Amino acid sequence: MIGVAILGSTGSIGLSTLDVLARHPERFRVVALTANRNAEQLAEQCRRYRPAYAAMADPAAARVLQSLLAGMPDAPEVLSGVEGLEQVAALPDAHYVMAAIVGAAGLPPSLAAARAGKRVLLANKEALVMAGALFMDAVAASGAELLPIDSEHNAIFQCLPTGFHAGLAQVGVERILLTASGGPFRDWPVERLATVTPEQACAHPVWSMGRKISVDSATLMNKGLEVIEACWLFGTGPERITVVVHPQSTVHSLVQYKDGSVLAELGNPDMRTPIAHALAWPERFDSGVAPLDLVALGRLDFQAPDPGRFPCLRLAFESARAGGSAPLVLNAANEIAVAAFLDGRVSFPGIARVVEETLAASLEQSVVGQDLAGLVALDQRARATAEQLIAKQAV
Repeated sequence: MIGVAILGSTGSIGLSTLDVLARHPERFRVVALTANRNAEQLAEQCRRYRPAYAAMADPAAARVLQSLLAGMPDAPEVLSGVEGLEQVAALPDAHYVMAAIVGAAGLPPSLAAARAGKRVLLANKEALVMAGALFMDAVAASGAELLPIDSEHNAIFQCLPTGFHAGLAQVGVERILLTASGGPFRDWPVERLATVTPEQACAHPVWSMGRKISVDSATLMNKGLEVIEACWLFGTGPERITVVVHPQSTVHSLVQYKDGSVLAELGNPDMRTPIAHALAWPERFDSGVAPLDLVALGRLDFQAPDPGRFPCLRLAFESARAGGSAPLVLNAANEIAVAAFLDGRVSFPGIARVVEETLAASLEQSVVGQDLAGLVALDQRARATAEQLIAKQAV
């Protein structure tokens, strides 16, 4: 039996992971579940899946969870805070760790799993955006297995040959093509974007996701972060990566080879496919996803992203090329700007302006040799700068 810990079990990726695991009870057992503040839902999951450990990022929520599980036979041990999440990620009985905590908060436990030599199913792109060198060094040092869960990166992984870690050029790869749905505003006039509401930005036309990721998809920052993540995952630079808008979200990404071949991974837009792939790899098993019907689909459309409509994508490419602390600052400023937009303090176009001004105001620093504490300190300074910019002007 393979023990699995799920970091972020109450989110959309966590729920999909539990669905796939439930289809293969003879192969997997849930060792640990974690959440941020949703104690009620985590308590329900604990009663159903019987983990040995449950952790809440929020200590007050952990106390609520403890009371909700009082009297439960074989109740899990309840942990809390960052230390609790890190402990869960490194449990000896957790052979696989699904890293699905959104945002910078997911970095410490994801890094703990990598350092512990786990099979890390990485759905937290910020771990590589913020701390790519530190994270990849931990994977190499511990012998951990790193398998991408983002549908795009998982698709690329499936389309690459074994041995790609030696360098993409060495295995004949010319270019990576990252597909993007384009979000709900891909056809809106640019001048209309100033009127976008949080509800409109969170209404993704294809995927069902949390509010923060939905906004990132609408600005294409999500795709920009994926470009940076792809650079680390596949050992390449942004010059080998092209973003293509594909509204149907059926072709999840493509790899172009020197001989003219282009390999693509297709499937219905359901996160259970990449989750099942990473859980079973190098084998395959049922994910619960319906087969793709190409005849019913009828057509596949592709177009270049409009730089005027999606300035966040440009900022992400610029940060990837700059390296150093730029990707970390980009991510920190974006998290603050998106939260401000959802709170009604920043307009939709203001998200990109906050990010760009934060990047301009932040002195670029080397992150080589930085430990986790140093990276967190840089992250906090970038967040404070973004907050100050928001407070100073109407954006």
